[in-house]
Amino acid sequence: MKHLVFYDAQCPFCYHVKLVLRKLDWFKKVDWISVQEVDQNPDQYPYLQYRDIYDEIHMLTSSGSLKEGYYAIRRLLAALPLTVPISLLLYIPFADRLGSPLYKWFSRHRYQWFGQYDEPRYA
Repeated sequence: MKHLVFYDAQCPFCYHVKLVLRKLDWFKKVDWISVQEVDQNPDQYPYLQYRDIYDEIHMLTSSGSLKEGYYAIRRLLAALPLTVPISLLLYIPFADRLGSPLYKWFSRHRYQWFGQYDEPRYA
C-alpha cells in the first residue's frame, strides 16, 4: 500500500510543493489526493471526517497511521530518498515543540502570502 497525502489544491504553495515532492518520489511510494476531492467523496475517506483537512496537510501512511501537520511533513520527507536527511533533523527530540507551532503558523498565513487559486489544480 502507498502513503496517501491530502493537500489543498487551491493553495499555490501546497500545489508547487506537491509538484516538487512528486518528482522526488523515485519509487512511487506516495499518492496525492486533494482535500477538494475528499470533500466531494467523503465516504471514501472516513478517517478524515471531523478533521481540519484545509488547515493542515494530512497523510495516511502505508501502515495505516494518520499523521497531520508537522508530523505528516516529517513522515513524508522520510519516505523520499533525497529528503531523508532533512526528515532526520525533524526527528531530533523536542524538534516538534518548535516545528509543530511553526507549521501551524505558516499554514494559517499561506493564503495571505501566496494567494489562492479560484479552481483546484490537480496536475
